[in-house]
Amino acid sequence: MILPGEDPVRLHVVDEGPHDAPALVFAHALGADLTMWDAVLPYLPNDLRVIRMDMRGHGQSPCPDGPYPMGDLVKDAAAALDRFGVKDSALVGISIGGIIAQGLAAERKDLVRALILSNTAVKIATPAIWEERVDIVRKEGVEALVGPNMQRWFARATHRDRPELILNAAEIMRATPEAGYLGCMAAIADTDLYESTARLTLPTLVTAGSEDGSTPADLVRELADLIPGTHFKLIRKSGHMGPVEQPEAYAAAISEFLEICKHV
Repeated sequence: MILPGEDPVRLHVVDEGPHDAPALVFAHALGADLTMWDAVLPYLPNDLRVIRMDMRGHGQSPCPDGPYPMGDLVKDAAAALDRFGVKDSALVGISIGGIIAQGLAAERKDLVRALILSNTAVKIATPAIWEERVDIVRKEGVEALVGPNMQRWFARATHRDRPELILNAAEIMRATPEAGYLGCMAAIADTDLYESTARLTLPTLVTAGSEDGSTPADLVRELADLIPGTHFKLIRKSGHMGPVEQPEAYAAAISEFLEICKHV
């Protein structure tokens, strides 16, 4: 069980679409912000209420001093959905956003009726790896991880043919406050959701990138195998940032899954 500690942070939220429509909620990756979903939105059904959140320490949300317990990140998201009167949402989470989504589905069943988990796992990397990255950021700043992350996050074809996507992602990562980046790395390092996620029974789609250097497809597939009845989709020519690299394919996977959920 995730046990939140501090009071929730009032997250920056963008709420679009009819308020009486089914809610589709997006939680972004580490070192990103809610704009990472921009390219996906035009390909989604237009009869949805679309809610995007900047997690604490990112984008336009407040940046308290860290470290951040994962329970506090979950509590932030729950408070945001409560504030906007959202119930029974389809919750999309990528990377750390996918960890937050798993925690929220376990803790607040009233808020989540379906999950779309992308490029994530119940546990990402090892505490030693995160400790090394924390040390690098403390000594050299977030900038020191930008280059390595861009290599891990994006597919070869993107590096070759669409460098503007990488430049934009790098700029957003550089703009992430150091305290926010460090706080969220600490949250990931301390989190293993195996037991709570294995108890989930709600409709779930899990997507992976064929060239993801951060959460390889085999790791993401293990997550899919953990939740009974989960649908798994491999996004080709995509790394860790499927919504940025392959927005049409990513949106198609979500749309198909939401259609299935209507009959569940």
